[in-house]
Amino acid sequence: MSDDAVQQLARQRLEAAERRHGRRRTVSLAETGRAFWRYPSPWIISGYLAATLVARVVVGGWSWLDLLAPLVFLAVFPVVEWLIHVFILHWRPRTVAGVEIDTLLARDHRRHHADPRDVPLVFVPCRALLWVVALPGLAIPLGVGALLGAELSVTLSFVLTLAVVLLTYEWTHYVIHSDYKPRTRAYKAIWRNHRLHHHKSEHYWFSVTTSGTSDRLLGTYPDPASVPTSPTAKDLHGRPGSS
Repeated sequence: MSDDAVQQLARQRLEAAERRHGRRRTVSLAETGRAFWRYPSPWIISGYLAATLVARVVVGGWSWLDLLAPLVFLAVFPVVEWLIHVFILHWRPRTVAGVEIDTLLARDHRRHHADPRDVPLVFVPCRALLWVVALPGLAIPLGVGALLGAELSVTLSFVLTLAVVLLTYEWTHYVIHSDYKPRTRAYKAIWRNHRLHHHKSEHYWFSVTTSGTSDRLLGTYPDPASVPTSPTAKDLHGRPGSS
């Protein structure tokens, strides 16, 4: 197939996706919220958040330091989100010493790109989510905090921030892929950027919870008109459904 034919096919696919979106039933934010809680991921994260909040209240010892680590994390989170999206979710399977290295997160993300309307694939896979909560969500910050001699209260405040950010990510990503249509200027920008990532080119617009903050910083926020429509936006690495 020639380059022109590939470009034409990609444009047709994007236009078809946009037409399908235009025919969707408009739903309210309340309806979207009720549907969100039908899936296990929000409940797992909410349990993690609630347990951390209870632990933080029980430990007590509130001080201004409780704001420091969360504020620093929130400041760098757009870059962290970009790095996770690029290097973990878009991980290209590779073979080392005869063993293929491919993760559940990457495999499900490829499936998500292949069919962005498959709602269960919008969420972090439950098996992977349990590991995310157990390791980077709890064990690693608690261990690093202990090694640095940080007060347990401060570490728990940081962990609580992680839980809130994780739930915010799941909610934002779900809403973008739902039938709820953007109304606010900020959400329209987030919605537009993520649709460009799925339907224009998977090589750009990696931000999900912000309106392109890290993309602007890291050079992945081009003028859409200057970017050719990618024929592999729904076929990451040529392996959309590999398992």
